[in-house]
Parts: sequence; C-alpha cells; structure tokens
Amino acid sequence: MRLRNVPHAKRIIARHPDKIVSLAGDEDIVLNDRFPEEKPLEMEIGTGKGRFIHTLAKANPSCNHLAVEKFDNVIIRALERVVEDPLLNLLLVRADAENLKNFLRPRSVKRIYLNFSDPWPKKRHEKRRLTHPDFLAMYKEILKPGGRIEFKTDNRKFFEYSLKTMNRAGMRFLFLSLDLHSEERLDNIMTEFEERYGKDGPIYIITASFEEDHNEENVQGTA
Repeated sequence: MRLRNVPHAKRIIARHPDKIVSLAGDEDIVLNDRFPEEKPLEMEIGTGKGRFIHTLAKANPSCNHLAVEKFDNVIIRALERVVEDPLLNLLLVRADAENLKNFLRPRSVKRIYLNFSDPWPKKRHEKRRLTHPDFLAMYKEILKPGGRIEFKTDNRKFFEYSLKTMNRAGMRFLFLSLDLHSEERLDNIMTEFEERYGKDGPIYIITASFEEDHNEENVQGTA
C-alpha cells in the first residue's frame, strides 16, 4: 500500500503529547500508566485512521484503550479524530508492534484487536504477519489470563494461516465465522476499510484465547 505523505506530520504529532505517544524502542515508558484512571486495558494494533478504536473507546468507558499504528502519515488521521473528539480512555501510540511488550506490564491487556492487518502474502515476509508465531508469543506475554485476540480479515489465505498458527500456539477458539456480515452481531464495529470493501466479499473473524475461560460458552460461529 502506498501511503500519501502528510506534510509536517511529525510536528503535528509532537504538539499533542497527552493524546499520542511516539516510541522508537528505547524509551522508559509504561503505557498502562499513561491514563488518568486505572482500568482494564484493550488495544488495537494497526489502528489506521482510528475509527474502530475511537468508536470502541467511546462506547466502552469502563476500559482504557491503546491505538497502535507505525506510520505517521496514517496515525495523523486518527489524531485528528481524537483532537476533535477527545477521550480520556484512549491513547494513540506511534510504534512498531514488535516492540510493544517493552512498554506494557506483563499479563495486563484484556483484549487485542487485529483488524484487516497487512497479510504480507510473500513467504519471505511471513515474520511481518501479526499472527506469526513470534507475535503470538508476545501477545501471550501481555494478555491477562483469559484475555482474547479478535482478528478480522478479508483475505482467505491470511485467515487460514492465522487459524493454523493460533492452533499450533495452543489457543482456544471462542468464535469463528467465514462471513461475519451474515451474522447478527450487534457488537461489530466496522473499520473504514470494512465499510468500504466489506461488500466485495466475505469478512472472516476469529476470537481466541490462550487460557481456558470457564465462563465462556462453547465455540460459536459458522463454517
């Protein structure tokens, strides 16, 4: 994907340290402590322009939310949204996802959202996929017991790959669907991408956990 350059993006980001944190990899920061109140923590990795996480944080004030995006030219659009409609329980994080565990307390995240991540289809780029075993191992370190990963994609091969890596990692599947928009799920919050391209083909979804959650019903979903 070719990103459109946003002039002075770094300068604009630097003006709002209360709304966005930039991490290069060696900062002494604990993201859990950057919120005014201590609450359960949820996180979206690859937040894009921020519609999903902003909507979620606004509807779910009982949790704090991190919106992680590595590209200045993309996260600046999420920042514009947050400046226009500030939320105390939402913090933007400009960072590479592979460094996240250095800035979070172990076993402290309630839920991780992976919405329409780049599938990196070439084999030589496999390690960049956000459901690669290395990333799953990191998620296991930062998720609370019973914490969940929710993964959405429109790419069938990426969906199948993620099923395999999650299964090999010993994850428990709580919800699966090969056509999310055919489900009557009132809790589905659409991303900009999903709203624009969701009618072009099915949306696949996985909700999974590393831990047994005895309050959860048996796996749901459609094949």
